Amino acid sequence: MKRFFFCLTFLWTVFFTQAQRILVTGFAGMSNYQGDLQDKRFTFDQAHLAGGLGVAYELTDQLFITAGFKMGKISGDDKKANKNATRNLSFSSPLSEIQLGLEYDLISLKVQDLTPYVFAGVAGFHFNPYTFDSLGRKAYLQPLGTEGQGFYNGRKKYNLTGVSIPFGAGLRMALNQQVRVGFEIGLRKTFTDYLDDVSTTYADKSQLLLNNGSRAVELAFRADELKPAFSYPAAGTVRGNPASKDWYYFAGFTISVRINGGEGSSLNGGKSRTGCPVNVY
Repeated sequence: MKRFFFCLTFLWTVFFTQAQRILVTGFAGMSNYQGDLQDKRFTFDQAHLAGGLGVAYELTDQLFITAGFKMGKISGDDKKANKNATRNLSFSSPLSEIQLGLEYDLISLKVQDLTPYVFAGVAGFHFNPYTFDSLGRKAYLQPLGTEGQGFYNGRKKYNLTGVSIPFGAGLRMALNQQVRVGFEIGLRKTFTDYLDDVSTTYADKSQLLLNNGSRAVELAFRADELKPAFSYPAAGTVRGNPASKDWYYFAGFTISVRINGGEGSSLNGGKSRTGCPVNVY
């Protein structure tokens, strides 16, 4: 029984000590993308609200291991982008991400209250582009194979789940020993060109109709809805740019709250911002 209580006390002590190194994090801001229907690398135009939760483990007073989940939405519309208005395509997609990475404070928040920071890591994400037809009916685009995926020139259906490389920077401020707030911008490099369902060239209209159906033809080319209307282009006409992969990004405010943080919590074994000695855990 004594051994049991000793082990229990030891485990609780270890947990409490390590818990002081753990911060629960929150994110609120916007999500957006860059691709064939939105050529600006970073813009608030056509942005959507986004949010997320995560945790950070304090390896040192400046280096953190992070893990988190974010959700948002991305969209693009040729009518708003103007560059390819006569193409007349549009899409929207929910976007969810699970991320693992590292964050580094350029200045320790145990030394001063404000610091820039950088971060990088790896993430898995899920998307599912859809649009609305001329009658307002919602249609998911990947199953339709609008560029002839599944039969045309060896094109395969693209995956709705992928890997991205998140990286970015921000500015963080310590309100006290337990709470930190900040603002960050994080870009995500992907390895797909189909976040917006647009990548290569138009498939042959008759073949697309025969293999993927009238719905695929209707939503592959929508300039026939304009006034004046345009005719479906010849096979091989440029629809998108396959040489440039799509990006997505999040930007917004963050908050981090330390679990079981105390006034004396510190990893630097030195002095607090006031210059007074602090306890080391």
